[in-house]
Formats: sequence, structure tokens, C-alpha cells
Amino acid sequence: MTLKEKMAAGLIYTDLDSPELAAEHRHCLEVLHKFNHSEPGEIKLRAKLLKEILGGCPEDFWIEPPLRCSYGYNTFIGNHFYANYNLTIIDDVKVEIGEHVLIAPNVVITTSGHPVHPDLRLNGGQFSKPIKIGNHVWLGANVVILPGIEIGDNSVIGAGSIVTKNIPPNVVAVGNPCKVLRQITDKDRAQT
Repeated sequence: MTLKEKMAAGLIYTDLDSPELAAEHRHCLEVLHKFNHSEPGEIKLRAKLLKEILGGCPEDFWIEPPLRCSYGYNTFIGNHFYANYNLTIIDDVKVEIGEHVLIAPNVVITTSGHPVHPDLRLNGGQFSKPIKIGNHVWLGANVVILPGIEIGDNSVIGAGSIVTKNIPPNVVAVGNPCKVLRQITDKDRAQT
């Protein structure tokens, strides 16, 4: 089984000695360096740079620098996507983000973690699980989404939440750990 197959299967792996992954990571970092240091008016350049590294990138999206990714090519974003400053995506495996998604500042989306038992971490052991964020989702400031999470369409994740379990569609969820607070209803049309 190859290293990438282990990663995709959610098995424990160590990528510290992989020249292939190191080169892919370095390429992503080099492109992100150009993106993160671009001038505010270089909108076309920014879009071109992100389309070079992201796995799926629509015509209509906006990401405020700085942005951090592991590889880029495992991240797929939908149309009408907006991310504010300091988005970090640890995309060792697939990250799918739907359409009309809003991401506030300082959000972390991480597909990778480390085992709890110290013997499994001795040589940098880690695991990765894909993340899926539905359409029309809003992630508040300082949200952290952990490996293997799915967030349903239309849901709102409150600022400062740490998402450790799947979140269903059409809810407001908050906290550490993040829990469903309530359903989104027609009453919300009148509120800000």
C-alpha cells in the first residue's frame, strides 16, 4: 500500500521521509507565498495562483490572504465561496466545501490528527479523514473543524466552536465541543 493510499484509507502513517509529499507541500507553500504577498489590487493574479494549486476552484470565489494549506490539490470549493483572513486548511486528504459558504477569520479545517497513544506518535504517526462542508454554511470566527467531520447544508457554526462530531443540516451549533443549539426556522428571517 502506498503512502497516499494509507492516507486516503484513514490508516496511521508517517510522511516525514516522503520526498514526493515534501515536494508537493513545498510547491503549495511557494504558490501560497506569492498569493499571501500579492498586492490588494492583484485580483486576477490571486485567482490564477489559487487555481494552480486547489483541486477544484470556481470562477466566483474570494479568499482574503493569508491562506495556509498543506497541498492545495485536496481542497475543492464551490461557487460563491468567501473566506476571510487566516484560513488554514490541512488538506492531507479531501476537503469538500459547498456553494455559498462563508468563512470568518481564523478558521482551521484539519483533516489530520495524531493518535492518542504515544507509541503511535514516536515517528510522527498521524491519520487523516476527509471533511465535507455543505452548501450555504457559515463558519464563525475561530472555528476549528476536526478530521472526518461533515457539516450539513445551511448550518451555522458559532464563533470559537470546535467541531468534533458531524453537524446536521439547517441548525445553529456552538461550543467546545460543538453541539446543536437549535434548528434554523422562518423566525430567523427577521433576525440578524
